[in-house]
Amino acid sequence: MKIFCWSLLTLILASSAIAQDYSKQGTISYKVLYNGKERVDMPLLHVMYAKQSAKVWRDQPAVEQLIPGYAHEATYVDYIKKELIQMASFDNGDVYNSSTGFDGLPTLELTDKTREIGGYNCKQAKTVINSNHIEVWYTTEAGIEGSPQPHVGYVPGLVLSIVRNGNYETLATKIDIKRKKAKESVLPASIGQTVTKNELGDIKREKMIITTRVFDDEQICWGKDKMEVTEPVLDSVYHFAGGTLIVKKVKLPETPDHYSVFAEIEQYSNGDAYDRTGSVFVIPTNQEQSFWDGLRDGMGTLPIYYDADSLDYQGVVVTDNYEPVVELVRFFTTFGVRHFNDRVKIKDIEWEDHSTYKQDITELKPYLEGEVLIGAFIGNYDRGGHKLSLDIKAYPGSFDWKEDAGKKQYMQPLFNTCNVMEMGGQRYGTMFKNDSLTLDFTVPEGAKNIKLRYITTGHGGWGGGDEFNPKQNEIFIDGERVFVYTPWRTDCAAYRKHNPVSGNFWNGISSSDLSRSGWCPGTATNPEYVELPDLKPGRHQLKVAIPLGERAGTSFSAWNISGILIGEFE
Repeated sequence: MKIFCWSLLTLILASSAIAQDYSKQGTISYKVLYNGKERVDMPLLHVMYAKQSAKVWRDQPAVEQLIPGYAHEATYVDYIKKELIQMASFDNGDVYNSSTGFDGLPTLELTDKTREIGGYNCKQAKTVINSNHIEVWYTTEAGIEGSPQPHVGYVPGLVLSIVRNGNYETLATKIDIKRKKAKESVLPASIGQTVTKNELGDIKREKMIITTRVFDDEQICWGKDKMEVTEPVLDSVYHFAGGTLIVKKVKLPETPDHYSVFAEIEQYSNGDAYDRTGSVFVIPTNQEQSFWDGLRDGMGTLPIYYDADSLDYQGVVVTDNYEPVVELVRFFTTFGVRHFNDRVKIKDIEWEDHSTYKQDITELKPYLEGEVLIGAFIGNYDRGGHKLSLDIKAYPGSFDWKEDAGKKQYMQPLFNTCNVMEMGGQRYGTMFKNDSLTLDFTVPEGAKNIKLRYITTGHGGWGGGDEFNPKQNEIFIDGERVFVYTPWRTDCAAYRKHNPVSGNFWNGISSSDLSRSGWCPGTATNPEYVELPDLKPGRHQLKVAIPLGERAGTSFSAWNISGILIGEFE
């Protein structure tokens, strides 16, 4: 009897040791289905569970070379502390994390619905997140906990399916659960720098975006001494036309074709109270002559275009050995944003701190790689002028850095009458008075799918001026009209909060509210596109006709137009 008791006690102790040394552990893999079909472009998602903790991660994209700034991500779940830890690590060694308690997760409502998945009976819970209807299917039969998307809410079991809006499903495709000798928690030993959830999202995005800061709060004003320069030096800023034009030589990265390129401008008044024409552009340097020569040696050294009245316009059209500046963004300053915000108080209006202009300029990418001369112009005669920052940002469209076998692009700048050297003697675009802008150009062999990127804005800031009167633009190639367009913006009142010292009229309208010829104070002007599918290789003539308004005393109208041919080679 005594022997039996000791044997029974030994068995109980052994069983207790087994319970302490062994536990259920598992790894579950998930695929993504859209409308019932597998998304083969989505890497598999995995959940690993051990010792009341879980790790959630996705397979790395199957690419030849990952893009710079790719975040290696994982989410860890601590079921003891009831906490989620989102982590992102980068190839340069940076590690960041953001944590959320279970009490900060969406609340899941349990229902009576059931479903069988992978041999397990599952229960349904549901919630709504940002207008998305979420169904969570989980089982308590597996003996472990885990979810491929733990941020949608906590359920006391293993989640085998999450359905969003009835058509997008994350579904368990491989379930491997075993009773194994207990191992350490899957929680990481080090979690890096702690940030908020929003900050972590910003860091992940910013790491992938390739940003080149071209101008950093640079002053554009009137009154600076003339600079004596020879050849531009990398990363040096040069001021011309009394300081109203700045130029910098920068080195921009070469990126695969899937990257999109944007220009992002921030501008505010540093003393000037008026709406002014602004332009950000590239100076081509691939010809015998360039606009830089005119900046260095004087506008008179550039190729001259003469109108019907024999007025001379410097460097505005293409020649056999010269290309005009390539306009990236045409923008317009406001009436004194920031500098004059305290001057005027209007009920229910809180003035903005600055103006932002952001445009997709991917189509001009051949001019935005390697060493590039980039300029920015704001026409003004104020010694405080304006402050401007410019970033060129490249956004990936894929996780693969490999060079695309893309088509070779064809580009040919044709004209630009936006007189960025206005305060340096460059004439306004008034050649349309008794004439059209006329030029000859050559399309090379193999160029096809050609279109004209055309930017146009009318100026003449009094009642009879072209700024406030719609004017039809016509473009002719070899005598045939290929485009007709009347630029006109009627949404200027939407930007009232950017214009603190805009004049206010007796009828309650502000001058910044008025409709204008293709622009508003505080906006950028979108390019128009002229499709030219029938344009063949060879010599051609282009004309731009605009009915320029009559002068009124010392006041006159002008048109700032720019155009570049864009296509591809066979």
